[in-house]
Amino acid sequence: MTRDLRPTDVIRLEPDSVRMLDQRKLPEREVELVCRSSAEVATAIGELAVRGAPAIGIAAAMGLALAAIKGEDLAEAEATLRRSRPTAVNLAWAITDVKRDGLRPDELVRNAQRIHTDEVARCVTMSRHAAARFPDDAVVLTHCNTGALATGGHGTALGAIRTAFDLGKVRHVYVDETRPLLQGSRLTAWELDRAGIEHTVIVDSAASATIAQKGVTNVVVGADRIAVNGDTANKVGTYGLAVICERRGVPFDVVAPTTTIDGGADTGASIPIEERPAEEVALHSPVYNPAFDVTPSDLISAIVTELGVHQNPYAPALADAVLTSASIRT
Repeated sequence: MTRDLRPTDVIRLEPDSVRMLDQRKLPEREVELVCRSSAEVATAIGELAVRGAPAIGIAAAMGLALAAIKGEDLAEAEATLRRSRPTAVNLAWAITDVKRDGLRPDELVRNAQRIHTDEVARCVTMSRHAAARFPDDAVVLTHCNTGALATGGHGTALGAIRTAFDLGKVRHVYVDETRPLLQGSRLTAWELDRAGIEHTVIVDSAASATIAQKGVTNVVVGADRIAVNGDTANKVGTYGLAVICERRGVPFDVVAPTTTIDGGADTGASIPIEERPAEEVALHSPVYNPAFDVTPSDLISAIVTELGVHQNPYAPALADAVLTSASIRT
């Protein structure tokens, strides 16, 4: 029997804590992590107990609200939360947005909960837009985890897959295992299994062969940060998928909320790329272990946000999307 993952199952703010499903323990165990200070929330973000750009933003907003409830130094709490992950722009955006009405505990709590609700609503809307780009009987490949776990509920790219599946349009999903922490095989496969969607996990290095040999009709991914020109930072391995999609003529779509667009980054060259510890790869050799890569905008078929489907040239469309979404949230 399938069972939806509710937003409050993923993360929620309680009067004394921020509680989240510990993604490090999945799929073997469903364990709730209890964070009783903003520093513990920052640690949870940094150690990937909660991950995915929208979910990181939600967690940071709740962490600052918790700091106010607990009487912590808010400036120190904010600085600690901002340092926890460098690539996902949603984190900094959410910390700024949660303070929009003031710094009293009730104001921060109300806005943290609003940010969570709004992110889920944006995901539902963008998933409908993206699902319309799937053909009937679609065979889809996706990378990393972009479902309810990564967004606080429903999902971006995986949300689009779920929506298309509910419309009877998806036949099969191929899931990259996704380094560095196997978010695809551990988390995306777990969510697809719960949703009753037929899927197969593949090693990242098999993605090109899978696209070429298994009738893949669409590749959809999420994003951790999108520059104004459409260059997109996502989990490492995404750039290679875009290259093979161009070679094979397969649509390569990025599905992400407008909160992931960085209005201060003109191109992908401005996006900071987090590097993981060398010991994850090798102990006795020099290691380059980036957690993300940047896909150039000219390899992206469409960037789908809650405002609709955007295509090249991206700069005017994305700049307008940032302004429109900001006016809606005001």
